[in-house]
Amino acid sequence: MCSRYSLICSPDDLCRAFGCFEVEDFPPRYNIAPSQPVLILRASVKGGQEFQLVRWGLIPSWSKDPAKLSMLVNARAETAAEKPSFRGAMRHRRCLIPTTGYYEWTGGRGSRQPHLIKVADRPVFAMAGLWEGWLGADGSEIETMAILTTAANADVASIHDRMPVIIAPEHYERWLDCSSGSENGVLDLLGPPPTGRMTVMAINPKLNDPRAEGPDLHQSPNPTLL
Repeated sequence: MCSRYSLICSPDDLCRAFGCFEVEDFPPRYNIAPSQPVLILRASVKGGQEFQLVRWGLIPSWSKDPAKLSMLVNARAETAAEKPSFRGAMRHRRCLIPTTGYYEWTGGRGSRQPHLIKVADRPVFAMAGLWEGWLGADGSEIETMAILTTAANADVASIHDRMPVIIAPEHYERWLDCSSGSENGVLDLLGPPPTGRMTVMAINPKLNDPRAEGPDLHQSPNPTLL
């Protein structure tokens, strides 16, 4: 699963990567974790697209008591269109999650080694996501998201057997366009990227603490790409 990622670019870098949509200034975040507010790009109800802060950990709209649900951090791309928790969002509420890299781990308890995984030729890239709105009986509202995952390609398979679905820039518009009310037009985007597109590097074990932050987290104990 993808349970941690980073977004350390500037707002200007984000605009260059996704188009000049309005986005407020934000600090670099080296250690984004589930339950935190995260930035997504989605279709706007006014037309066009918008950046929006939502919570990482999808709450299905039909949930009566989110406290009783496990946090839905990821959705398997192979079954998202069929699962009650995700199928509505798969048809009507797809989004892009900007990132500068995500993390996976090797090693057992007490010796977990984090790895930074990036797209080789794009400093800022997009993971495929689903977002959902939930309305409580007391009128409270919350918007949440989950990251779609697929089988890992050969670049990262030795680290983990799953990886986020990565949407190429030429497919951003198609992924975000939910006007058909169907997922059929985007199913071909749900596989892993071609081998050779990802880089993997061992980094500072301080990342194991979800409270840790700062550029030192990306220091490598071994600068050689794995």
